[in-house]
Amino acid sequence: MFKVFIIADATDQIRELSSGLAHKGFTCSITPYGENAIEQLTEQGPDLVLIAMDGSLTSSGMRSLFHRITKERQLPVIALLFKGALDSLDSHLSLDDFVVEPWDLIEVATRVKRALWRTNNVEGKELIKCGDLVIDLGRCQVSINAGLVALTFKEYELLKFLASNRGRVFTREALLNRVWGYDYYGGDRTVDVHIRRLRSKIEDSRHTFIETVRNIGYKFREEA
Repeated sequence: MFKVFIIADATDQIRELSSGLAHKGFTCSITPYGENAIEQLTEQGPDLVLIAMDGSLTSSGMRSLFHRITKERQLPVIALLFKGALDSLDSHLSLDDFVVEPWDLIEVATRVKRALWRTNNVEGKELIKCGDLVIDLGRCQVSINAGLVALTFKEYELLKFLASNRGRVFTREALLNRVWGYDYYGGDRTVDVHIRRLRSKIEDSRHTFIETVRNIGYKFREEA
């Protein structure tokens, strides 16, 4: 299930949109503007960001926020533009798409799905190939150099999630939430143990797929 991170004041309009997206199968959370938004984004590890924007689109704070989302976190961004904000839209902001108020649920959901498909390119795809490593989504099998690799269910889910988001960095907490679920009460050590086991099964002197990002978490190598 893809996760949508909404940066906006929790107005009735925004809550209604979030609830509608949830009914369409997305996991949604709402966070107001500010430095805490980036902290929450890092912790939750979403797949896409929706951000409500008014006429103050050219402020340094908005530019900084967009830079951190698109450059540091490498996430697709769709703007929810208020009426009158379209004329002041900055072409230098790295938007993937935008929707002008009133925000129709079907239109927003369609644009979200399209942006996720462009970014992840996993919809309708049966194989994820990373060099000699192949993940067969249809058969739930993993092979390297044409030889099957025996993985536990959680090892497979963890590998599939990382490989489907190649190049993106996830904190241990984000991986716990996305792979084990929000109701899991284990600690960060669980992620480290599973990463170590995965590496022992799919990596050797010629293959390195999963990288440790110091003081943050893990990522799957883009060039793997």
